Amino acid sequence: MTRFLIVLTDVRPLSKEGRDERIEPERRRQVVGATSREAAERIAAAFAALGMVRAGRQRVKVLAVGRRRSGFE
Repeated sequence: MTRFLIVLTDVRPLSKEGRDERIEPERRRQVVGATSREAAERIAAAFAALGMVRAGRQRVKVLAVGRRRSGFE
C-alpha cells in the first residue's frame, strides 16, 4: 500500500548553489499522513489556501512513501 506524506515547509532564501534538499532540507512546519492520493491532494489544497503559502513564504509537498515495486514480494 502506498502512503502519502503532506509536508508544509518554510521556503528558505536561494543561495549561490541553489536549493538542494539532500544537503540542507527546508524546515518542516507540519507533516500529515494520508492513505490515498485523493485524501493527500485534499489536505494539500487546504494547506495551499493558507496565507503564508499564498505569499510564497511556505510550500506544500506531497510525497509518496512505502510504494512497492512491481515484481517484488
